[in-house]
Amino acid sequence: MQTAQQENTVWHDICAISDIPKNAGIAALVNGQQIAIFSIGKQPQVFAIDNHDPFSKANVLARGITGNINDALVVASPIYKQHFNLATGQCIEDESVCVDSYAVRIDNNRVFIGLTA
Repeated sequence: MQTAQQENTVWHDICAISDIPKNAGIAALVNGQQIAIFSIGKQPQVFAIDNHDPFSKANVLARGITGNINDALVVASPIYKQHFNLATGQCIEDESVCVDSYAVRIDNNRVFIGLTA
């Protein structure tokens, strides 16, 4: 059974999984919005968050360095170095700041991002 949110999700074919460098990110323009997509690990886990860094006001999160803080996979903004949880978008250093995170699925080695319609 699908939830109302799942029923309203539109899946966008972004790229092949091999197009994303391992343990790094790329930026994609989806419906006019910049999304940072990351492939982490040997058996890649793929994450998607807003590319917009709320601290520097620049679209740069896809260029950040990925890592692990307290068992959470994160990306460090390349500008002021705040860390964002890749699964939730929550800023590690400032709990009042969060970027949007998006549903991701891999189908036939293609990466799909789910946006609410």
